[in-house]
Amino acid sequence: MPVNLALDLGTTSLAGRLLDQAGRCLAEGQVPNRQAKYGADVLRRLEAARAGNGASLQSILVDCVNELVDGLLQSAGSDANSIQTAAAAANPAISLLFQNRPVDSLLVPPYKPADCSAVHVAADEVGLQLSCPVYLFPLINGFVGGDLVAFLFGQPSPKTPTLFVDVGTNGEIALFVDGQWWVTSVAAGPAFEGGEIGSGMLYGPGAIMGVKVQGDRFVLDVVTGQPPAGVCGSGLAEAVAVAIDAGLIDRHGSIVSPGAVESNLSRYLVPHGDGFAISLYRDAHKQILIEQKDVRNFQLAKAAVHAGVECLLQKAAVETSDIAEVVLTGAFGFSLSKEALKKVALLPANMVDRVRFEPGGALAGVSKMLWQEDGRMQVEALAKKLKPYPLSGSPEFEKAFVAAIDF
Repeated sequence: MPVNLALDLGTTSLAGRLLDQAGRCLAEGQVPNRQAKYGADVLRRLEAARAGNGASLQSILVDCVNELVDGLLQSAGSDANSIQTAAAAANPAISLLFQNRPVDSLLVPPYKPADCSAVHVAADEVGLQLSCPVYLFPLINGFVGGDLVAFLFGQPSPKTPTLFVDVGTNGEIALFVDGQWWVTSVAAGPAFEGGEIGSGMLYGPGAIMGVKVQGDRFVLDVVTGQPPAGVCGSGLAEAVAVAIDAGLIDRHGSIVSPGAVESNLSRYLVPHGDGFAISLYRDAHKQILIEQKDVRNFQLAKAAVHAGVECLLQKAAVETSDIAEVVLTGAFGFSLSKEALKKVALLPANMVDRVRFEPGGALAGVSKMLWQEDGRMQVEALAKKLKPYPLSGSPEFEKAFVAAIDF
């Protein structure tokens, strides 16, 4: 049976789907992006590529894609020859690294690839175990990529002021207002995908994806109900939220001492290094902790997204109260209660009640493109409408970022 392959090539993880000709999902999965050996963020990977490691970075990424595709084919009971069409979306850095193209243009002003057009990547030229080329979504500039284009393409056409936020290692933000698109990106870091977190992991079996308080105890929501193996991005956010609410973390993001907590939840605070950590789970083999550095990494990530939203709205002269809907997507399984979203201050407070979660938004957009006859034309027409505004490094962004650090 002929199938189509959709890929979302992220900085921290790669996600994929196999689809039949009617667009139905036959298999879905993800693998880590092992380029992280060169750095958790794209800047360090780009610098490594410029230093002569471009071929290695490409090879690692292609090997990860082949591993992902092999797993999808096994799950669907298909073989590589059944894949008729393949498409992928990625941020600008991952897109260039996938093709082993020169990366200097992303590291020096004006920080824009020489060509942002969609491309067809020949499978045999890069080492993919496919019998068809891969359509790589168009880029917008050096900081807004095909992953945001895919996310927006997968959504219904907005009729009213709408904000779209892709929460990941690169936080990409789009605003639709008065028939015009405004887009930007901020460097959030890998915390939302469990990266650079002591007990962090990607969303998957054994990942703590949610944390609630019942009485004087934590109740963990674990993927597939298995014993906990680590904490993914949504689990980290909810753990921080309930810890703030319980007084285990103060508004500045510091984990307090047990003596400062009036409830029995103080027993979840355990000595760690020079201070304390929050113990989410412990058995004979492992202990899952939220450490002080994990909270700090989360603060940096959420402050970047919060500041990016505020600055983009300011650029467009739009008030938060004007936004009819906020569509939030991100790492696999990223979904938070609105109470947690408010508590961690990921977005301006008066926008939280208008949030709709869309798990796997970029992958959904790539999938939609594959089963629409004129999907590529529609994608490329949308990309031409997106007007980029660089924010990172601007005085306005830096001021908003510092103001958004606290909870």
